[in-house]
Amino acid sequence: MAERRVDLGWLRIFAEIGRAGSLSSAASLLGLTQPAVSYQIRRIEEQLGVSLLKRQHRGVELTPAGQRLFDIAARSVGEIDQLARRLRSEVERPSIRLHTDYAFSSLWLIPRMHAFRLIYPDTDIQIVATQRMERELSDEGDVAVVFGTRAEFGHGAMLLLPEKVAPVCSQRFLDRNGPFDTPADLARGRLIHLDTAAPSPWFDWRRYFAQLGVGRETYAGQGDLSFNTYSLVVQAALGEQGLALGWMGLVDSLLASGILAVAGPAIAAPDRGYWLVQPKARTPQSDQLAAWLVGEAGIA
Repeated sequence: MAERRVDLGWLRIFAEIGRAGSLSSAASLLGLTQPAVSYQIRRIEEQLGVSLLKRQHRGVELTPAGQRLFDIAARSVGEIDQLARRLRSEVERPSIRLHTDYAFSSLWLIPRMHAFRLIYPDTDIQIVATQRMERELSDEGDVAVVFGTRAEFGHGAMLLLPEKVAPVCSQRFLDRNGPFDTPADLARGRLIHLDTAAPSPWFDWRRYFAQLGVGRETYAGQGDLSFNTYSLVVQAALGEQGLALGWMGLVDSLLASGILAVAGPAIAAPDRGYWLVQPKARTPQSDQLAAWLVGEAGIA
Protein backbone atom coordinates (compact mmCIF):
# COMPACT_ATOMS: atom_id res chain seq x y z
CA MET A 1 0.00 0.00 0.00
CA ALA A 2 1.35 3.45 -0.95
CA GLU A 3 2.22 5.73 1.93
CA ARG A 4 -0.43 8.36 2.58
CA ARG A 5 1.34 11.71 2.38
CA VAL A 6 0.42 14.91 4.20
CA ASP A 7 -1.39 17.40 1.95
CA LEU A 8 1.04 20.30 1.57
CA GLY A 9 -0.65 21.96 -1.42
CA TRP A 10 1.56 23.99 -3.76
CA LEU A 11 4.65 23.29 -1.62
CA ARG A 12 4.67 19.59 -2.51
CA ILE A 13 3.72 20.32 -6.12
CA PHE A 14 6.63 22.72 -6.57
CA ALA A 15 9.08 20.34 -4.88
CA GLU A 16 8.01 17.54 -7.25
CA ILE A 17 8.33 19.80 -10.31
CA GLY A 18 11.85 20.80 -9.25
CA ARG A 19 12.86 17.18 -8.80
CA ALA A 20 11.17 15.86 -11.98
CA GLY A 21 11.90 18.85 -14.23
CA SER A 22 8.49 18.37 -15.81
CA LEU A 23 4.94 19.54 -15.09
CA SER A 24 3.41 16.38 -16.55
CA SER A 25 5.73 14.06 -14.59
CA ALA A 26 4.99 15.90 -11.35
CA ALA A 27 1.27 15.75 -12.08
CA SER A 28 1.48 12.00 -12.68
CA LEU A 29 3.43 11.39 -9.47
CA LEU A 30 0.91 13.39 -7.43
CA GLY A 31 -2.20 11.97 -9.11
CA LEU A 32 -3.19 15.39 -10.51
CA THR A 33 -3.87 16.77 -13.97
CA GLN A 34 -1.28 18.93 -15.69
CA PRO A 35 -3.66 21.93 -15.88
CA ALA A 36 -4.17 21.72 -12.11
CA VAL A 37 -0.41 21.73 -11.56
CA SER A 38 0.10 24.65 -13.98
CA TYR A 39 -2.63 26.61 -12.20
CA GLN A 40 -0.92 26.17 -8.80
CA ILE A 41 2.41 27.39 -10.20
CA ARG A 42 0.82 30.45 -11.81
CA ARG A 43 -0.85 31.34 -8.52
CA ILE A 44 2.38 31.18 -6.50
CA GLU A 45 4.25 33.14 -9.19
CA GLU A 46 1.57 35.85 -9.01
CA GLN A 47 1.80 35.97 -5.23
CA LEU A 48 5.60 36.19 -5.24
CA GLY A 49 5.77 38.49 -8.25
CA VAL A 50 8.58 36.47 -9.92
CA SER A 51 8.90 33.71 -12.48
CA LEU A 52 9.81 30.36 -10.97
CA LEU A 53 10.08 28.21 -14.09
CA LYS A 54 11.47 28.50 -17.59
CA ARG A 55 9.40 26.50 -20.06
CA GLN A 56 11.69 24.39 -22.27
CA HIS A 57 10.95 22.24 -25.32
CA ARG A 58 11.12 19.22 -23.03
CA GLY A 59 10.01 20.03 -19.52
CA VAL A 60 10.86 23.02 -17.36
CA GLU A 61 13.93 24.55 -15.71
CA LEU A 62 14.06 26.46 -12.46
CA THR A 63 14.84 30.17 -12.58
CA PRO A 64 17.30 31.52 -9.97
CA ALA A 65 14.32 32.56 -7.83
CA GLY A 66 12.73 29.15 -8.44
CA GLN A 67 15.93 27.40 -7.35
CA ARG A 68 15.97 29.34 -4.07
CA LEU A 69 12.34 28.45 -3.42
CA PHE A 70 12.90 24.82 -4.40
CA ASP A 71 15.76 24.45 -1.92
CA ILE A 72 13.46 25.49 0.92
CA ALA A 73 10.40 23.62 -0.38
CA ALA A 74 12.22 20.33 -0.94
CA ARG A 75 13.85 20.45 2.49
CA SER A 76 10.57 21.34 4.22
CA VAL A 77 8.57 18.64 2.43
CA GLY A 78 11.24 16.04 3.23
CA GLU A 79 11.33 16.93 6.92
CA ILE A 80 7.54 16.94 7.22
CA ASP A 81 7.27 13.55 5.46
CA GLN A 82 9.93 12.12 7.79
CA LEU A 83 8.11 13.44 10.85
CA ALA A 84 4.78 12.08 9.57
CA ARG A 85 6.30 8.62 9.18
CA ARG A 86 7.74 8.77 12.69
CA LEU A 87 4.45 9.95 14.22
CA ARG A 88 2.44 7.26 12.44
CA SER A 89 4.91 4.64 13.58
CA GLU A 90 4.54 5.79 17.18
CA VAL A 91 0.75 5.70 16.94
CA GLU A 92 0.70 2.26 15.34
CA ARG A 93 3.14 0.62 17.81
CA PRO A 94 1.38 -0.99 20.78
CA SER A 95 2.28 0.59 24.10
CA ILE A 96 1.60 0.14 27.80
CA ARG A 97 2.27 2.15 30.94
CA LEU A 98 3.35 0.77 34.28
CA HIS A 99 2.84 2.83 37.43
CA THR A 100 5.00 2.04 40.45
CA ASP A 101 7.32 3.68 42.99
CA TYR A 102 11.00 4.60 42.79
CA ALA A 103 12.25 1.63 44.80
CA PHE A 104 10.52 -1.05 42.73
CA SER A 105 11.33 0.62 39.42
CA SER A 106 15.03 1.23 40.12
CA LEU A 107 15.95 -1.94 42.03
CA TRP A 108 13.61 -4.62 40.65
CA LEU A 109 12.16 -3.49 37.34
CA ILE A 110 14.95 -1.73 35.43
CA PRO A 111 17.49 -4.58 35.80
CA ARG A 112 14.90 -6.90 34.21
CA MET A 113 13.54 -4.66 31.43
CA HIS A 114 15.88 -6.08 28.78
CA ALA A 115 14.10 -9.43 29.20
CA PHE A 116 10.70 -7.85 28.48
CA ARG A 117 12.05 -6.08 25.39
CA LEU A 118 13.48 -9.35 24.07
CA ILE A 119 10.09 -11.06 24.35
CA TYR A 120 7.99 -8.10 23.14
CA PRO A 121 10.29 -5.99 20.91
CA ASP A 122 7.34 -4.27 19.18
CA THR A 123 5.70 -3.04 22.39
CA ASP A 124 6.67 0.32 23.85
CA ILE A 125 6.60 0.49 27.65
CA GLN A 126 6.48 3.68 29.70
CA ILE A 127 7.49 3.51 33.36
CA VAL A 128 5.70 6.10 35.51
CA ALA A 129 7.48 6.19 38.87
CA THR A 130 6.41 8.30 41.85
CA GLN A 131 7.62 8.56 45.43
CA ARG A 132 4.38 7.15 46.84
CA MET A 133 1.74 5.52 44.67
CA GLU A 134 -1.86 6.60 44.99
CA ARG A 135 -4.29 3.88 45.90
CA GLU A 136 -6.75 4.77 43.13
CA LEU A 137 -5.50 4.75 39.54
CA SER A 138 -7.24 7.05 37.08
CA ASP A 139 -5.88 5.48 33.87
CA GLU A 140 -8.00 2.42 33.18
CA GLY A 141 -5.60 0.97 30.59
CA ASP A 142 -2.50 1.04 32.81
CA VAL A 143 -0.88 -1.66 34.93
CA ALA A 144 0.34 -0.80 38.44
CA VAL A 145 2.67 -2.37 41.00
CA VAL A 146 1.82 -0.79 44.33
CA PHE A 147 2.93 -1.31 47.92
CA GLY A 148 0.28 -2.03 50.52
CA THR A 149 -2.05 -4.71 51.90
CA ARG A 150 -4.73 -6.90 50.33
CA ALA A 151 -7.37 -4.87 52.15
CA GLU A 152 -6.30 -1.81 50.16
CA PHE A 153 -6.39 -3.41 46.70
CA GLY A 154 -9.01 -6.15 46.94
CA HIS A 155 -9.06 -9.71 45.68
CA GLY A 156 -8.36 -8.67 42.08
CA ALA A 157 -4.78 -7.77 42.99
CA MET A 158 -1.92 -10.30 43.07
CA LEU A 159 0.89 -10.22 45.60
CA LEU A 160 4.18 -10.12 43.67
CA LEU A 161 6.68 -9.51 46.49
CA PRO A 162 5.59 -10.19 50.09
CA GLU A 163 7.30 -7.87 52.53
CA LYS A 164 10.32 -9.44 54.16
CA VAL A 165 13.21 -7.36 55.47
CA ALA A 166 16.59 -7.96 57.06
CA PRO A 167 19.40 -5.62 58.11
CA VAL A 168 22.01 -5.31 55.35
CA CYS A 169 25.31 -3.51 54.94
CA SER A 170 28.48 -3.73 52.91
CA GLN A 171 30.84 -6.56 53.77
CA ARG A 172 33.57 -4.07 54.75
CA PHE A 173 31.20 -2.27 57.13
CA LEU A 174 30.27 -5.63 58.66
CA ASP A 175 33.93 -6.59 59.02
CA ARG A 176 34.80 -3.29 60.72
CA ASN A 177 31.74 -2.90 62.95
CA GLY A 178 30.28 -6.38 63.41
CA PRO A 179 29.42 -8.98 64.12
CA PHE A 180 25.85 -8.06 65.08
CA ASP A 181 24.98 -11.22 66.94
CA THR A 182 21.86 -9.88 68.68
CA PRO A 183 19.18 -7.26 67.89
CA ALA A 184 20.71 -5.17 70.68
CA ASP A 185 24.02 -5.17 68.78
CA LEU A 186 22.18 -3.83 65.72
CA ALA A 187 20.51 -1.14 67.83
CA ARG A 188 23.95 0.13 68.87
CA GLY A 189 25.02 0.53 65.23
CA ARG A 190 24.77 3.43 62.82
CA LEU A 191 21.45 3.08 60.99
CA ILE A 192 20.28 4.33 57.60
CA HIS A 193 16.60 5.32 57.60
CA LEU A 194 14.00 5.74 54.86
CA ASP A 195 12.32 9.00 55.80
CA THR A 196 8.60 9.39 54.98
CA ALA A 197 6.32 12.39 55.41
CA ALA A 198 3.38 10.20 56.45
CA PRO A 199 3.48 7.23 58.85
CA SER A 200 5.45 4.44 57.22
CA PRO A 201 3.26 1.71 55.65
CA TRP A 202 6.24 -0.69 55.65
CA PHE A 203 8.80 -1.88 58.16
CA ASP A 204 11.09 0.84 59.46
CA TRP A 205 13.77 0.48 62.10
CA ARG A 206 11.37 1.35 64.94
CA ARG A 207 8.93 -1.39 63.89
CA TYR A 208 11.76 -3.81 63.23
CA PHE A 209 13.20 -3.47 66.73
CA ALA A 210 9.73 -3.47 68.30
CA GLN A 211 8.94 -6.81 66.66
CA LEU A 212 12.19 -8.22 68.07
CA GLY A 213 11.48 -6.77 71.52
CA VAL A 214 14.31 -4.19 71.51
CA GLY A 215 14.05 -0.50 72.32
CA ARG A 216 16.62 1.63 70.56
CA GLU A 217 16.34 4.82 72.62
CA THR A 218 19.16 3.58 74.86
CA TYR A 219 21.52 3.47 71.88
CA ALA A 220 20.50 6.66 70.09
CA GLY A 221 23.07 9.18 68.91
CA GLN A 222 25.13 6.94 66.65
CA GLY A 223 25.21 9.37 63.72
CA ASP A 224 22.24 7.89 61.82
CA LEU A 225 21.46 8.90 58.24
CA SER A 226 18.06 9.47 56.62
CA PHE A 227 17.04 9.60 52.95
CA ASN A 228 13.69 10.19 51.29
CA THR A 229 14.07 7.52 48.58
CA TYR A 230 14.94 3.86 49.08
CA SER A 231 17.44 3.79 46.24
CA LEU A 232 19.53 6.35 48.16
CA VAL A 233 19.25 4.22 51.31
CA VAL A 234 20.69 1.30 49.35
CA GLN A 235 23.43 3.48 47.86
CA ALA A 236 24.43 4.64 51.33
CA ALA A 237 24.63 1.03 52.51
CA LEU A 238 26.78 0.18 49.50
CA GLY A 239 28.97 3.15 50.41
CA GLU A 240 29.68 1.65 53.84
CA GLN A 241 27.70 4.34 55.63
CA GLY A 242 25.76 2.07 57.98
CA LEU A 243 23.04 -0.56 58.34
CA ALA A 244 19.90 -0.43 56.18
CA LEU A 245 16.76 -2.50 56.10
CA GLY A 246 16.97 -4.60 52.96
CA TRP A 247 13.71 -5.56 51.26
CA MET A 248 14.02 -9.11 49.98
CA GLY A 249 13.15 -9.06 46.30
CA LEU A 250 14.63 -5.60 45.84
CA VAL A 251 18.17 -6.28 47.06
CA ASP A 252 18.46 -9.98 46.17
CA SER A 253 20.94 -9.43 43.34
CA LEU A 254 23.15 -7.28 45.58
CA LEU A 255 23.16 -9.99 48.24
CA ALA A 256 23.82 -12.76 45.71
CA SER A 257 26.83 -10.89 44.31
CA GLY A 258 28.27 -10.25 47.78
CA ILE A 259 28.09 -6.47 47.41
CA LEU A 260 25.71 -6.41 50.38
CA ALA A 261 25.61 -8.82 53.31
CA VAL A 262 22.82 -9.77 55.71
CA ALA A 263 23.69 -8.52 59.19
CA GLY A 264 20.74 -9.65 61.31
CA PRO A 265 17.51 -11.66 61.54
CA ALA A 266 14.75 -11.26 58.94
CA ILE A 267 11.14 -10.46 59.74
CA ALA A 268 8.13 -10.66 57.42
CA ALA A 269 4.60 -9.36 56.90
CA PRO A 270 3.08 -12.01 54.58
CA ASP A 271 -0.05 -10.02 53.70
CA ARG A 272 1.87 -6.82 52.89
CA GLY A 273 4.15 -6.02 49.97
CA TYR A 274 4.09 -5.11 46.28
CA TRP A 275 0.82 -5.93 44.53
CA LEU A 276 0.10 -6.23 40.83
CA VAL A 277 -3.06 -4.28 39.99
CA GLN A 278 -4.60 -4.94 36.58
CA PRO A 279 -6.47 -2.17 34.71
CA LYS A 280 -10.26 -2.19 34.56
CA ALA A 281 -10.15 -2.14 30.75
CA ARG A 282 -7.58 -4.82 29.98
CA THR A 283 -5.72 -4.92 26.67
CA PRO A 284 -3.45 -7.53 25.05
CA GLN A 285 -0.48 -5.37 26.09
CA SER A 286 -1.60 -5.09 29.72
CA ASP A 287 -2.13 -8.87 29.87
CA GLN A 288 1.35 -9.45 28.40
CA LEU A 289 2.99 -7.13 30.90
CA ALA A 290 1.08 -8.62 33.84
CA ALA A 291 1.99 -12.17 32.84
CA TRP A 292 5.64 -11.18 32.45
CA LEU A 293 5.70 -9.52 35.90
CA VAL A 294 4.18 -12.64 37.48
CA GLY A 295 6.74 -14.84 35.75
CA GLU A 296 9.68 -12.65 36.79
CA ALA A 297 8.44 -12.65 40.40
CA GLY A 298 8.46 -16.46 40.31
CA ILE A 299 4.79 -16.89 41.14
CA ALA A 300 3.48 -20.30 40.11
